[in-house]
Amino acid sequence: MTDTPLRLVVFDVDGTLIDSQDFIVEAMNRAFGEMGVACPTRAEVLSIVGLSLHDAIERLVPSMSQTEVAEATRKYKDMFIKLRAEKGGEAAAPLYPGARQALDALHQKDEVLLGVATGKARRGLDHAYDAHDLRHYFVTSQTADNHPSKPHPSMLRAALSETGAEAAQAVMIGDTSFDIEMGRAAGYRTIGVTWGYHPREGLLAAGADLLIDTYAELTAALDELWGKA
Repeated sequence: MTDTPLRLVVFDVDGTLIDSQDFIVEAMNRAFGEMGVACPTRAEVLSIVGLSLHDAIERLVPSMSQTEVAEATRKYKDMFIKLRAEKGGEAAAPLYPGARQALDALHQKDEVLLGVATGKARRGLDHAYDAHDLRHYFVTSQTADNHPSKPHPSMLRAALSETGAEAAQAVMIGDTSFDIEMGRAAGYRTIGVTWGYHPREGLLAAGADLLIDTYAELTAALDELWGKA
């Protein structure tokens, strides 16, 4: 028997585990191009990664009607599927350096459960899981299909319910302010990663407990947070 409590570590996907920015930007540009709408800049597109698709497009082009937002959402999904066929999709979007080693290390700890909370649809997450052989790491996987967009805490609350972990022993790891805000709203500790799509200043402003610059720093960061729990 051990006195160590059950712990939960939830990862964002795009910008945290997988560097899918080129696919996201190209699919968005193709979608807007087909509609004859001025394409957002790369920085603008990356700033909304992590939101559910409908909310992301609304934020990118606030002047769009709801009908236009729905059309852009459909076109983005179509373009992403085409890009997946053309270029290999998620298989061509690499894991960040050290990601697999970090997952392996955490997966070996009996008291630690791993999860995902992503703005991706379930189909996209399944492709990412299969392309990188990630599925076996995660006992809970929350997607945009069944939850409000980040930063609403619904995904993280569901992860607690599915695993039986307590929020005080849970940590959200992500690269955007949406991830950090979601984690805080759910009562999790939060770690911001600086290699993703939002600047470190934004992660700190959102309330990240800690920032890490490489996956090699993750174990120490988690130990520090759990030591304070």
